[in-house]
Amino acid sequence: MRIAIVNDLKLAVEVLRQSVLRIPGTEVAWIAEDGRQAIERCEQDRPDVVLMDMQMPVMDGARATREIMRRTPCPIIVVTASIQANLDRVYDALGAGALDVTTTPTFGPGGTIEGLDSLIRKIDHVRQLDHGHTVRVPESPRAAPDGRGIIAIGASTGGPQALAAVLPRGMVLPAPVVIVQHIDRAFAPGLAEWLGRETGHAVVLAQDGQAPAAGTIHVACSDDHLVLDHGTFRHRAEPRALAHRPSVDVFFESLVGQPRGLAVLLTGMGRDGAEGLRALRRAGWHTIAQDEATSVVWGMPGAAVALGAAVEVLPVQRIAQAIEIACAAPRSAR
Repeated sequence: MRIAIVNDLKLAVEVLRQSVLRIPGTEVAWIAEDGRQAIERCEQDRPDVVLMDMQMPVMDGARATREIMRRTPCPIIVVTASIQANLDRVYDALGAGALDVTTTPTFGPGGTIEGLDSLIRKIDHVRQLDHGHTVRVPESPRAAPDGRGIIAIGASTGGPQALAAVLPRGMVLPAPVVIVQHIDRAFAPGLAEWLGRETGHAVVLAQDGQAPAAGTIHVACSDDHLVLDHGTFRHRAEPRALAHRPSVDVFFESLVGQPRGLAVLLTGMGRDGAEGLRALRRAGWHTIAQDEATSVVWGMPGAAVALGAAVEVLPVQRIAQAIEIACAAPRSAR
């Protein structure tokens, strides 16, 4: 894999360059010192992966990510010294199409590189997606009916901005909302904080043993898979071989047998969630997939549409209204 580095700090560039050289099967494609240079270099020589910093002169990483995904789309991993200090930029970049985020590795004693394992995992994840890595999802534990339906949402590439559009400020949440967004567990708290600020809703992390609460948005926050089991959240290590952890498919599958609710599959690379959405439609749930025109990547929702998993295929701006209408309809009319 050819990996590009975008960072204006010489020490950060050097640690990233050495990190790339220590990862088997990777090489440095090129180095850019700011976002504008990165856009130009991607147009001249598109790499397999871009490691994008956030704070840079001329153009920051969030704006550069948006332009690269518009002009010459390629996998982008946000790599920044401080997630918290760059929270808005990080989630702007993820909303614009960045695949993942991690902190910048640092030099340790004796020439070691601290934080290299996290970067390796992120790059391996991109490699798996690039090779179409898929694993059949075994049946998850069935949730026991507890008399309440939920709104289940899956998202990946471009997800944060789509989530903010689907759950806009002022929307009355008609049921508990549970989100599985592909993101490292270390950054799930930041996503919850950002989403709460963007939407004005109560956003919390989904904890083991907790029941979904009405009017609240719950965000998956573990590298294990989130399921709903006997009306409460549980985390499962299996299946271990899935490229995405947490997996939308695993969560959706755990809802089959739950009182009928509503499930939404938003923008994302790959096909995670497509099979699960089809299972929910067959179980009588109302299912919605984001359309191609408004998706940053029409992989996951596109796969769901191809399977006939979606009752409705809608632009992201119309999904909030569709949720309200579907939840207000009598159960027999769904």
